[in-house]
Amino acid sequence: MPERISVLLVDGDPHRREVVARSLVTAGAGNVLEAETSEAARTRVLTGPPCELAVVDLNLPDGGALGLVGELRAQGWRTVVLGGPDDPAAAREAFRAGALAYLLTTSSVQIGGAARRFLEPDLSTGPRMAGGARVPGVDDAPIELSAREVQVLQSVADGHSNHEIGADLGLSALTVKSHLSRIGRKLGTGDRARMVVLAMRAGVVR
Repeated sequence: MPERISVLLVDGDPHRREVVARSLVTAGAGNVLEAETSEAARTRVLTGPPCELAVVDLNLPDGGALGLVGELRAQGWRTVVLGGPDDPAAAREAFRAGALAYLLTTSSVQIGGAARRFLEPDLSTGPRMAGGARVPGVDDAPIELSAREVQVLQSVADGHSNHEIGADLGLSALTVKSHLSRIGRKLGTGDRARMVVLAMRAGVVR
């Protein structure tokens, strides 16, 4: 049996921390160390047993979540962040800090399921496939997106309009709209922000 990976869970909400910790263990984590603030997390890093994965809530009581993510990534940790309702801007900041995924705090079960792939020792940095990528839809079923659809979603994540995306990719604005409609049907949502967050959570776009 492969050795289970220990996880550092940093979340200021004690109830959610307990539930998420249980979900992580169910998903395959070994020991789960808990911290309620970024400073407490730094102390855990220095004094606790070694961990390879950190799960960090963006809204820590003492702030500094993004700084903590950057520090941990610089030390070679795998890091994922927990965020509130769909917020592409927050997700972008998390990825810039070095996070591998952005998971919504609305369901601890989904957090555990999504984190399962980060509990493998030979993790790659994302679920990219030749020619496209795989993204969990709103029902968590894996959906395959084409390389062009990933390009369009990345441009949306960068804040570009349909006209700007079309100019950049050599497409008409109508074709871009068609791509987004098809992506929405695949993922189960027509909301652009929701589509982007789903792709960000899967590590497909930044």
